[in-house]
Amino acid sequence: MTTDSTLNLHSVLIANRGEIAVRIARVARDLGIRSIAVYSEADAGALHTLIADEAYALPGNTSAETYMNVPALLDIAARAGADCVHPGYGFLSENSSFARDVEAAGLTWIGPTPDSIDQLGDKVSARKLATEAGAPLAPGTSHPIHDWQEAREFAEEHGMPIAIKAAFGGGGRGLKVVERKEDIEDAFVSAGREAKEAFGRPECYVEKFLMRPRHVEAQVLADDHGNVAVIGTRDCSTQRRFQKLIEEAPAPFLTDEQRTSIVEGSRQICRTAGYRGAGTVEFIVSEDGTVSFLEVNTRVQVEHPVTEAVTGVDVIAEQFRIAAGLPLSFEGDPESHGHAFEFRINAEDVAHGFVPSPGVVTKFEAPTGPGVRVDSGVRSGSEIPGFYDSLLAKLIVWGPTREIALRRAASALAEFDIAGVRTVIPFHRDMIGNPALTAEDGKLGVYTDWVDKEYKPGTGITLGHGVDIEDTYTERQTLVVEIDGELHRLGIPVGLLSGGAPAAGNDATASGANAGASNSGSQDVAGGVTSPYAGSVVAWKVIDGSFVEKGDAIAVIEAMKMESTVTANSTGRVSIKVQAGEKVDRGTVLAVIED
Repeated sequence: MTTDSTLNLHSVLIANRGEIAVRIARVARDLGIRSIAVYSEADAGALHTLIADEAYALPGNTSAETYMNVPALLDIAARAGADCVHPGYGFLSENSSFARDVEAAGLTWIGPTPDSIDQLGDKVSARKLATEAGAPLAPGTSHPIHDWQEAREFAEEHGMPIAIKAAFGGGGRGLKVVERKEDIEDAFVSAGREAKEAFGRPECYVEKFLMRPRHVEAQVLADDHGNVAVIGTRDCSTQRRFQKLIEEAPAPFLTDEQRTSIVEGSRQICRTAGYRGAGTVEFIVSEDGTVSFLEVNTRVQVEHPVTEAVTGVDVIAEQFRIAAGLPLSFEGDPESHGHAFEFRINAEDVAHGFVPSPGVVTKFEAPTGPGVRVDSGVRSGSEIPGFYDSLLAKLIVWGPTREIALRRAASALAEFDIAGVRTVIPFHRDMIGNPALTAEDGKLGVYTDWVDKEYKPGTGITLGHGVDIEDTYTERQTLVVEIDGELHRLGIPVGLLSGGAPAAGNDATASGANAGASNSGSQDVAGGVTSPYAGSVVAWKVIDGSFVEKGDAIAVIEAMKMESTVTANSTGRVSIKVQAGEKVDRGTVLAVIED
């Protein structure tokens, strides 16, 4: 490991929050670099502010006011004496203007050059470069589209389904797959709105969506000395609304030809672009085996630890080395050893369609054991605000084989205990025994929208067949009793122990989650359509007094950078009770439908 004297970087401003800010601060400590955190009003006292050596306030709460406020970030960097800036992922990490402002202020940017971000971060120009590099491509527009009619014209030429994607960003934000032509306009508007909120730019492009595709990507590290290393592949096909939930490395069940095309295609794309730093080249592998370039993420990925687990390479530390002008700390492409899975622990309610679940984490007990690693941005007592991404932590599990890694993961997930907010842990526990993921037949069954289309809670062996996933959120207390010299563990609903009804809250033994968002706005109103979570009403799809059928889309709600459509629960005339732009609690009556 390099020292600060050879690195020539001394103080890093971490322009981010949550688990990635914690991760960067800890690597900086290893390298002898002083870490400087920033925080919004909602994040005062958050874990990343305590792990870093120093922390400075960003007045406000929204992303635009705080973690995407360039003048405020640069002012803190100057006041704190930072000599470099690490943007993490999300927020401004793929914003070339921010990178240029950082360099103009005399600071070192821990990332690719602004020109590389422009070329590769723009998904349209990245497609052009991939064509030059000889990478396979699905049909797509050669420029960002300006209105939904262009998307419709593309669909008429190439057929349905199509994917409308944010041109500047990633992580599933601003990505809509459209299967019917009549839904194109709404999808285009929604994708642009999400892209603007997440990345500051609303431009989108369109490409043909390949059916039942796997998502396979390659982790690249490139320095200024001519080294372009591909340090492994990952499969990230288990997604919800095209945001990843489970990743594994190396990507399994690929042919040698597919693996070579992904690795060498990634290397050639980055070499052609003159890339420097950490980056990820993403591909889709369709049901018929076709490999098609997807995009390049010009930043460190959320899932980078799963590659670290099988290669031993510290991706964040290499980012610092590269930014300091040093060569990579290894030669060639490192070999992978064993197999690893990463499980994103999001504050989302699986029983109600993965809706956001902000609140206070009353208990956070991480699992232990061989090959187990937890990267967390929270601890017991942490508050999860509704302004940002729902990611709380990441569970990474390594094993010498894929089968052993799955068994270790099942044990680790069983031990993971989070209370106070509902999380996706029940989903992970269910998936770890699902044949679509375990692939006993040697074929991965999941694809990028498999969760949205085919997942049925309780189909895995861990929860048990037919188990209602809502029941796993019931708060339980574990009792240990001895019967005939043998210990038995019983999970008893808390309400039964106190003589009342079972509490629909946390499940210390099965889910580690509770109801999450406040119900303070909930009302028992006949015909009332309620908000599924705490957030903001983005838009109404109907006007006051209009007639709707049961199941019609009537409103769009947003929280934690995620939009959800609210549908009519009956047929009748709508009486709107909350205006667009207003904040609501979980259970707030948005409208009343009268017969």
